[in-house]
Amino acid sequence: MVSLTGHLDHHVFQQVRDANGLSLPREAYNREFRAAYEGAAGIVWKLERAQHFHEPYEPSWVAMAEGEWNRSLRLIEEMRRSFPADYEGFAEFRRIRVVDRPLTPYMQWELHVLAARAEAGERARVVPASAVRRYEPSRPLPELLILDGDLMYEVLYDHAGRHLGGRRLTDPHVIEPCRAALIALYEGGEDLAAYHGREVVPLPPPGTSR
Repeated sequence: MVSLTGHLDHHVFQQVRDANGLSLPREAYNREFRAAYEGAAGIVWKLERAQHFHEPYEPSWVAMAEGEWNRSLRLIEEMRRSFPADYEGFAEFRRIRVVDRPLTPYMQWELHVLAARAEAGERARVVPASAVRRYEPSRPLPELLILDGDLMYEVLYDHAGRHLGGRRLTDPHVIEPCRAALIALYEGGEDLAAYHGREVVPLPPPGTSR
C-alpha cells in the first residue's frame, strides 16, 4: 500500500459540482451508462464515497436490511455467478472505495459484494475516509464515473442513498483533473481483496456486538 500523496487539490472535485452537466433520471442514466461502458476503451474509473446506499432492487441488500445476514451472504454467492459477464470483453474497471470506520452495515455488506466482483475481474482498492477528508472542506467527495477524456458522470443520490440518476459532464478541463485525482487515490489505496479478508471477513453480522 502506497501512502496517499498530499498534492491532491479539493478544488478538482468542487469543479465537478460547479460544472455544467446534463441531468438524467435513473432509467435514462442506466441505459446511457451501459451503452457508454460497452463502447469504452482503456480504463473506466469509479469513485464511491458514501457509506450507505438504498438498494431495494437487490435481494441480498434487502436481506441484510431485514437482519437476515446469513441469507444475505448466500444471495451474494448466487450473485457471484453473474459478475464475470460485467467485465469480460469490456474496458478495465477500476474502483476506488472510500471506507470509514467503524463500518456501517451497508459497507460491511457492500465489501462482501465487491470482493466477489474483484474475483470476477474488477480492479478495486480501498482508501480510508481519513485520507480524503482534507479534500472535503464543505461536502463529501462526489460519486464519479469516468469513461473517457470527454465523458464523466456524477452519480446522484438523495439524502437516504436512493439512486436518482446522474449528471453527464463532457468538459475535458473538468474531467482530466478528476482522472488524475482518481489515479492518485487508487495508487495510494489497498487492494480490496486483502482489505476484505483482514477487516471484513472476521466481523460478526451487522448490528451485533463487536
